[in-house]
Amino acid sequence: MTTDAVGGVWDFSLQLAESLADYGLEIALAIMGPLPSEKQINEVQRIPKITVFESAYRLEWMEDPWEDVTRAGEWLLKLEQELQPDIVHLNGYVHGSLNWKAPVCLVGHSCVLSWWNAVHHEPAPPSWSNYQSAVQKGIQHCDVLVAPSLSMLKMLERWYGRAPASSVIYNGRSASRFRPGVKQPVIFSAGRLWDAAKNIDALVRCAGDLPWQFVVAGEGGSERALPANVCFLGKVSSDRIAQQVAQASIYCSPAHYEAFGLSVLEAALAGCALVLSDINSFQELWDGAALFVPPDDDGRLKQALGALINDDRLRADLATAARKRAQKYRLETMVTGYLRLYERLRRPRRHQENLEILSR
Repeated sequence: MTTDAVGGVWDFSLQLAESLADYGLEIALAIMGPLPSEKQINEVQRIPKITVFESAYRLEWMEDPWEDVTRAGEWLLKLEQELQPDIVHLNGYVHGSLNWKAPVCLVGHSCVLSWWNAVHHEPAPPSWSNYQSAVQKGIQHCDVLVAPSLSMLKMLERWYGRAPASSVIYNGRSASRFRPGVKQPVIFSAGRLWDAAKNIDALVRCAGDLPWQFVVAGEGGSERALPANVCFLGKVSSDRIAQQVAQASIYCSPAHYEAFGLSVLEAALAGCALVLSDINSFQELWDGAALFVPPDDDGRLKQALGALINDDRLRADLATAARKRAQKYRLETMVTGYLRLYERLRRPRRHQENLEILSR
């Protein structure tokens, strides 16, 4: 299984690897991109049946990565030769086109072209043509492409064409880890602050006119003066996120772009009322269990947050609806989806008909 230590892919990979280990699977975790922190390495080491292989090869979406991408591919093929895995699970795109011996499951967590279109409302510039070509080749040569939402799968098909087979397996989180606590007058959000897709600035612009505290977790920060009721936590552990959503009464994501949104699920499990942007993925996952607002409309965002602040009944009803919906995205359901997919891939290729499934 490939991964990187940058963001949500790391959390997804470790959670899935730990759950697969409970079923007796052995996982070789091949890390690329920035080297993991000591804390991240400690997270991996507590997982049984997992062996870590570290590298610092630049990722496909980074600036001028192609020499590193080629070297990383050689490294990965060497690992496959040594380990002889039953399945290759890629959490990136371009290495799907390598000459793998084992069947390849490629998971699309996000992509530059769909991100760019969502944020800038136009196609990515020609400087991303090499990226588009390499990603397209990876997708079209894998055995099955997995997306965490139907919305994300459609975006990938729009920009790169169809894979030989595809599946939607919704992300999952452990309900025992994210639980409601004593709720406070706090609005919480999470996301990389330097990522325009997360649209955290919209929250900051609204905060000064609202009476509650705003707490935001994520890499980066702001150079400008902040309202007194806004607190940036920086990058924090998953355990700290669990503590924050347990206490927060409202979770808000005004994102322009999200393939799934693990932090939204964590907040829903912890009994937060949800205020989300009305993008396709959020509508697919949370329709009927959240308030939706256009990501570019600060007035509507402020109005929605104010309505929940001032109406205890509405807030409680939405929190209950979100927590009920979150049960659909259980960790066990996600793990079962991947186990079934791996088993299908292990069959002789002539028996792999009808791989295209929607795991819901």
